[in-house]
Amino acid sequence: MGRRKRYDPGTETAFGVRTRDAAIPLETYLRLPKNPIHLVLDRLRSAFNVGSIFRTAETARLAEVITCGYTAHPPHPKLEKTALGTLDYVPTRHFEETQDAVNALRDAGAYVLALETAERSRAYTVVDYPKPVALVLGNEALGVDREVMAACDGLVEIPLRGYKNSLNVAAACAVVVFEILRQWDAGRQ
Repeated sequence: MGRRKRYDPGTETAFGVRTRDAAIPLETYLRLPKNPIHLVLDRLRSAFNVGSIFRTAETARLAEVITCGYTAHPPHPKLEKTALGTLDYVPTRHFEETQDAVNALRDAGAYVLALETAERSRAYTVVDYPKPVALVLGNEALGVDREVMAACDGLVEIPLRGYKNSLNVAAACAVVVFEILRQWDAGRQ
């Protein structure tokens, strides 16, 4: 048996796994158009979930992350832990009331959907997502506020097959965001 070849960190591995960021200058990246998806975080209690959502937003090149209520928002030391350097690349703003964020997005022409397990929710894979779209993500224990849900244009859910009725909010966010992009055929732009 031969010796194992060592691979230098920061290069491609034996299996072609990329371990570097985009191969374009940061200035070029920052000029690329954002995908018109707005994430609205309704009173998330975990800063680690929020940081993970920022990371998803950056990797999908989303329009913005809107934090609401007591949701941790930049600058915040716990966000950086899971955002892994993406906070500088994701536009963000904060609203004290989620309803105000929803109203502002609707006034700007966005179609607003809440990601929530509810009677009138539709499976996220059967919804046609218009541009621009906003996705409201709810508190880890309480979900999306009922009044906020009532103000949304619709509700989507991830059909689950286990005993529990919900998925971690950061994981659920990634699932739905990349389905929207798949539908829009955004690919690797």
